[in-house]
Amino acid sequence: MDALLVGAGAMGQWLGSVLSGAGLLTELSVLDTDPQRARETAETVGGRAVSPETVPTADLVCIAVPIPAAADAIATYAGYADAAILDVTGTMARPVDAMTEHAPDCERLSLHPLFAPENEPGNVPAVVDAGGPITDDVLAALRDRGNDVFETTVEEHDAAMETVQARTHAAVLAFGLAAEEVPERFQTPISTELTRLAEQVTGGESRVYADIQAAFEGADDVAEAARRLADADAEQFERLYDEARLETPE
Repeated sequence: MDALLVGAGAMGQWLGSVLSGAGLLTELSVLDTDPQRARETAETVGGRAVSPETVPTADLVCIAVPIPAAADAIATYAGYADAAILDVTGTMARPVDAMTEHAPDCERLSLHPLFAPENEPGNVPAVVDAGGPITDDVLAALRDRGNDVFETTVEEHDAAMETVQARTHAAVLAFGLAAEEVPERFQTPISTELTRLAEQVTGGESRVYADIQAAFEGADDVAEAARRLADADAEQFERLYDEARLETPE
């Protein structure tokens, strides 16, 4: 099959490598707002860069743009899909709605790799809104690379992201903002791990984390929880301490 990749950033390049590496493609066209980035990604994954004026139709259209641009990109390029469309934009409600509206007769798949491309393999929730042979091949290609691909719903995914992304990132960044520099000899295992997490989060792209905070609720809950702890007396703190107990996912 041939494919059109809209978005040539890190996630777009990763998706292109998944499809080309699995031997699924006869041709891959790459489009990006930055023509140089489109050319570089096309060269990396064995495709060809195209411009908005030369976009071809394709069996599969792949949307790999930032969260705020997802719905508009789908509306613009869904019409170029002959058989299937998918997105890897990070949210699912708006992209799935947009794909349903603008590509009602196509196979439709929403994916959210829960890792940076360099950390593959990992977990990949998938909403198969309208399945078929092309989406089956894409899911198989992801599994063949060692990823744990599991089907979910839009509602389940987006609710989970409020905790695993919005609340988690807010808590880690809040620690980074509140922490003062302390000599290593004073560090505890917990403070060391939190510092490492803050370094990991702030080593990424601020725009990506800003998009996540804008897309999912949760940061206000972290702020409210911190305020409850700060204002608690000893008895209240004990109750909050017990309430905060979590089990590590297996």
